[in-house]
Order: sequence, then C-alpha cells, then structure tokens
Amino acid sequence: MLKQRTIKNPIRARGVGLHTGHHGLMTMSPAPVNTGIVFRRVDLDPVVSIPVSPEVVTETVLCTTLSKDGIKISTVEHLMSALAGFGIDNLYIDLDSDEVPIMDGSASHFIFLLQSAGIVDQEASKRFIRIIHPVRVETDQGAWAQFEPYDGFRLSFSIDFDHPAFEDTANHLAIEFSATTYLKEISRARTFGFMKDVEALRKQNLALGGSLDNAIVLDEDGVMNPEGLRNADEFVRHKVLDAVGDLYMVGSGIIGAFSAYKSGHALNNRLLRCLLAQSESWEYTVLPENNTTISYAENPNNLP
Repeated sequence: MLKQRTIKNPIRARGVGLHTGHHGLMTMSPAPVNTGIVFRRVDLDPVVSIPVSPEVVTETVLCTTLSKDGIKISTVEHLMSALAGFGIDNLYIDLDSDEVPIMDGSASHFIFLLQSAGIVDQEASKRFIRIIHPVRVETDQGAWAQFEPYDGFRLSFSIDFDHPAFEDTANHLAIEFSATTYLKEISRARTFGFMKDVEALRKQNLALGGSLDNAIVLDEDGVMNPEGLRNADEFVRHKVLDAVGDLYMVGSGIIGAFSAYKSGHALNNRLLRCLLAQSESWEYTVLPENNTTISYAENPNNLP
C-alpha cells in the first residue's frame, strides 16, 4: 500500500505575511502517523494547535485563514499546496506569527524547504477520498466548482478577468496531478493582484506585506513586475495551485476530477464541506504501491 509521509528533519524559514505584514519564523517538524497536518501558534501561552480540516477555515477573503477559539493563522494555501504536491500526510507547522510567510508568492520556496528537509515514508497506509457521485456548488455570479468520479486526480480550471493582461494568456488549464507535474507546471506560479485595489485592501488590513517581490501586480495596462510572467498562463496556473492547497484541507488525497470556473478560496472550501456532508458521494480507500491511479516520487529530493 502507498504509505503515509512526513519530513525527515525539522526545517525553518523566516518571512513576511502577505496580508498582515507581520514578520515571523516558521518551523516544520516530523509528526507521527495519523497526526495529519497541524498548525501551531507557538507565540502564545499555551500553544494553540489547529489540525487542518474544512471546518477550521473561517475566512476566505483573498486567502485561506484557519482559526480556533479566535486564534488565526492566515494564508495557508500555498504551503498546503506544496504539501499536497509531495503527499505529506503528517506534519507540525509552528509559527510565531499569525500568517504563513508569503515567500515569493508561489509554492516554490516551500518545495525547496521540503526537499531540503527530506521526505520519508511511514509505517501506515495513506488514505484517500474517492469520489463516487458528482458534487457541485455554484454562486449567484456564475462561478462554480465540482467533483466527479475519475480514476486519478485531475484538475481543470478556467478564469475570466476583464483586464488587458489576460487577453494574451491562456485562461484555462487542465492537468493530471502527479508530484512531477505539480513541480514543473504549477508550483512556481505566483499570486497576483491589481494595483487599483491596493489602497482599498490596505484599509481592510490586507496586502500590507505585498510587493513586486511576492506577487504579480497589474496596473491598468499590464504586468508591473520587471521580469514579467514566469509562464504565459501563470495566472490560471496559480489558481490551480490555490485549489490544490484548498482541497488538501480535507486531510487526504482525492481520487476524482475537480473542475471549476472562477472559483476561489470560499467556493473551494464550500465544495469540500458539501462533499463531506453527502456521505453517499465518497468513500475512504487505500491504494497499492504499484497503482497507476496516484503516484508520488520515490525520491523527492531529486525532482527538478
């Protein structure tokens, strides 16, 4: 059977929070089997632990925020995306601030940290959620997201922004998920935002740590970053990156097809909650090590 995974050695990183502007230290440490992904606010006494699940997601404005008893940890989606990319099941993530560092606005720095820490298999089977029947959620504005049965994990995402920069980039992406595909095609895509919204966001105490170093910023004409885009379709790639992280909040890998149109953190989370509420639409399962449905790299340290 495919085994659960954690990291081999603890590893640390410092950075600024995209929205709070707070600087903090993040430490990732190995965790025993069946622990899950657990965020811990170690700056508090007593320490507050928040195991990930769709139910602890309490805010979804421009990021995914977890909270417990009024204690918050914001912008977890990029790190969660990287963990999903490597199939990490068990991990302690200690923070001395209220937001995960944004790093460069993608998942690439988190990928580097995980590779540096090393990844090890554990003596317990990895658990997956297999989609049995379609589940769909929609908004009044026409956005939607859905799961469908599929023998693998496939993601399909479409975006639609009324801005000149999006006229020259692909607005749809569909990929078959694997660790290698994730690293090559998705992990380096950065978050993005519009210069015209910055003043209003900062009045709401958002984007206080944002800069051209950790986000793609668009003015009225196009991309302001001197280096431009990393890929012609970096915008939709980042939306897939976000979705991978948001969906991993369910606590396991997914066997099924995810597709979405103009979805975001709120709708992604709503889809997970709707799925779990419809117990007839899914089941837990395990997979043999030599399966062709889901695969993870045997030696992630050697991946590009």
